[in-house]
Amino acid sequence: MPRTKKRSGRGGQQGNVQPFSDEDASIETLSHCSSLSEGTSAAEEAGEAEEMAQEDFQYKLKVYIDSTVDKSAKTRQGALDGLKTAMATKILYEFICERRMTITDSIERCLKKGKGVEQCAAASLACLLCIQLGSGIESEEVFKTLKPVFKTILNDGAANIQARQACATSLGLCTLVAEDDIMDVYATMESFESLFTHSYVREDGCRPSVNPQTTQLHTNALLSWALLLTICTGSHIRAIAQKHLSKLPRLLENDDVNMRIAAGETIALLFELIRDVDPEFDYDGWEPLCEKLNALATDCNKHRAKTDKRKQRSVFRDVLKAVEEGDFQSETIRFGTERMVIDSWVRKRTYDTFREFVGSGMNYHLQANEFIRDVFELGPPMFIDSAALKAMKSSRLERHLYNAAAFKARTKARNKFRDKRVDVGEF
Repeated sequence: MPRTKKRSGRGGQQGNVQPFSDEDASIETLSHCSSLSEGTSAAEEAGEAEEMAQEDFQYKLKVYIDSTVDKSAKTRQGALDGLKTAMATKILYEFICERRMTITDSIERCLKKGKGVEQCAAASLACLLCIQLGSGIESEEVFKTLKPVFKTILNDGAANIQARQACATSLGLCTLVAEDDIMDVYATMESFESLFTHSYVREDGCRPSVNPQTTQLHTNALLSWALLLTICTGSHIRAIAQKHLSKLPRLLENDDVNMRIAAGETIALLFELIRDVDPEFDYDGWEPLCEKLNALATDCNKHRAKTDKRKQRSVFRDVLKAVEEGDFQSETIRFGTERMVIDSWVRKRTYDTFREFVGSGMNYHLQANEFIRDVFELGPPMFIDSAALKAMKSSRLERHLYNAAAFKARTKARNKFRDKRVDVGEF
């Protein structure tokens, strides 16, 4: 048999329960305070860890800045790429503002003495530097130093062609951000015109002999010219439309698909701008232009690659609508809890240019970069803590149900247009 448990107390009776003493209260108070101190210490440790990570990150940036003047071209290239990645993915205004002239001197040195890839990286870094500093005195000082170097490389036929291509793109964006005189903007546009007009098909139908690398240079110059067109005055837009609208369609006959697409988007942009200035604008060559755009929107030439034809058709369908109806296929960009609608060719040209340099960090800059938010009229940055952001997100089950319903509706809609084949038996 199992042994019976001994009971505490005398005579087998249960002992009396002692009252809650002052000593017990003090022990409980101490345990409660220790738990609070543990929570406070954890928060302090997290803050210290974050501060140390920030210090390490800034130390790496300082090493990159120092390495841009290294004797080794490979080291300089790595330092430029490291700075580019940091500026594209984070907001570093205070850190960069204190060292802007040092970084500018490094960029200038790399542009002048570097070769090819290093010059391209330096030109891209100049754009990211201006994007970080925004439209103000700081970026104006940077651009005042770099603009002569950009123009020298751009107009030098003996310079590296890749460097000239990079300078054509970077000069356009830096001018948009940091140029304070509209007359200087027009002068820069004339520099671009002197390049891409060499790709115009002559009036007698003869095509200029241009190699693919030079064609890419002309394409970059045309896109930068179109970007600066978005900030021109109404009177200047009228003058440009009168001068170039009859000649730009000649670029649609170019053999390079990127040049054809750039020309089509520039034509659509120019029509949008001139119609905003003059709603009753009438173009004499409207019908031949629409025929040419329609041909490109339905291009079936076998000698062209399928991917090129697919991309070209998609773009020129939108360009044709813009020219004929003044319509634009809007696009919604989502970032965080906000949305931005690309509802015009002006916005599209501006967004595409910024995204070319910022890359995957574009959504972050749309959320936190005050200058970019000001360009797209998004207002001041909205700071939302992680708890509120988590509460605003839908649950996994809700997303699953929504996707399942959308998939079912999409399948039903497609089944109406599919060819339903019926097996026919042999008699």
